[in-house]
Amino acid sequence: MTIDADAASKQIDATFAETIVPTLTTYIGIPNKSPMFDPQWKANGHMDAAVELLAGWARANLPTGATLEVVTLGERTPVIFIDVPASNLSGEAREGDTVLLYGHLDKQPEMTGWDEGLGPWTPVMRGERLYGRGGADDGYAIFASLTALNVLAQQGRPHARCVVLIEACEESGSFDLPAYIEHLAPRIGTPSLVVCLDSGCGNYDQLWCTTSLRGLVIGTLEVSLLREGVHSGDGSGVVASSFRVARALVERLEDSANGAIKPTALFVEIPRGRIEQAARVAEVLGDEVWSKFPLHDGVRPVTKDDAELVLNRTWRPALAVTGADGLPSIANAGNVMRPNTALKLSLRIPPTLDAEAAVATVKALLEQDPPYGAKVTFTPHGAPNPGWNAPALAPWLSEALEGASATYFDRPPVFMGEGGSIPFMGMLGKRFPEAQFFITGVLGPMSNAHGPNEFLDLPMAKKLTACVADVIERHAQR
Repeated sequence: MTIDADAASKQIDATFAETIVPTLTTYIGIPNKSPMFDPQWKANGHMDAAVELLAGWARANLPTGATLEVVTLGERTPVIFIDVPASNLSGEAREGDTVLLYGHLDKQPEMTGWDEGLGPWTPVMRGERLYGRGGADDGYAIFASLTALNVLAQQGRPHARCVVLIEACEESGSFDLPAYIEHLAPRIGTPSLVVCLDSGCGNYDQLWCTTSLRGLVIGTLEVSLLREGVHSGDGSGVVASSFRVARALVERLEDSANGAIKPTALFVEIPRGRIEQAARVAEVLGDEVWSKFPLHDGVRPVTKDDAELVLNRTWRPALAVTGADGLPSIANAGNVMRPNTALKLSLRIPPTLDAEAAVATVKALLEQDPPYGAKVTFTPHGAPNPGWNAPALAPWLSEALEGASATYFDRPPVFMGEGGSIPFMGMLGKRFPEAQFFITGVLGPMSNAHGPNEFLDLPMAKKLTACVADVIERHAQR
């Protein structure tokens, strides 16, 4: 026996309409940027406001017997910790069995390019999509988690003890999270199932399950040849441009002709099963693998092979230059050779690559034997984020995912790696090697997390909530 799908969908629809969407709308209006982007987050108070809002909703919607605590360690960003006792389990249920549900409430910065009438802190409903920063990434997670558990409670269906953990540092690499994992370890227990709602989906038509995540190395490359700027008519042709030297150094890392990363040490052998999954994703999505991006007319992807594009974004390293210093605006750019150029480098690395070794490789590559004796430094931004590769699915979870997707989407699930990183998954994978993982999310085509016009697709969020309830119920009966 499983949950009543029609009743679950009606309950979820009502909860979203009555309390979730209004609360998410308020949440989007709070500029609670992650600490990397708002070093004064504590003084500014936006993070505390977001925590208070979401914790307030959660307290009003806790299942019977559940407890909630906002945990704060020193000057670290807070976490919301919810403990929901097991319910309606049979005598065969394993003692201490735990389901851990994870999400985060911190946000990326504003970004430019929002459409007219939209903005990062301006919640707007268009059709069944709620626009604004953080609704999909990842404000909805706490709502979906508790609503799923309330569906089970309403129907008297069984579930193991569940712990909901919502952090406030994920967009900064979760540098505060290890301390909380250690602090809360006795209260978390040993999860046999981890549910993460911070990932993506290839479309809004079926359940998408994340099988791997790339790691991330972030750092600043700084190049300087002059102590101060000089007249470009006087110095050019005599002293090398700091921009040209920076460009040459980046070329050591990335082939500018095709975007391929050059050092072989930054690659891994892609498992055969992941290659087969990529081929299946390409069959399901076709050109949507690349056409989902807001490309200008006539722009083509880096290759026409959709399966290779999937592997490029999930199992191969790739570089993005995400920021620069030392470059004045065009309006204020005089005929001057600038004294320095600094570039923020964001290097995605394969799921199973040693992240610390990747940092060492990049630093040595960029700093050794600098052209013209230029002063060159590569400064990593905090600890690198390791990638993650999911363990093989247990038969019960494979069946549960198939059943949930068929019930609420009327289509089979799709298994796909993601190009981004969720540091918490790597931490949990090491700490709980026997755990099973259900990693999913609502970040589908055009939802544009981190960029302009981010939106939460409400029908997808509702169906995903129902799937979470279904999987947790099947977990209890495995």
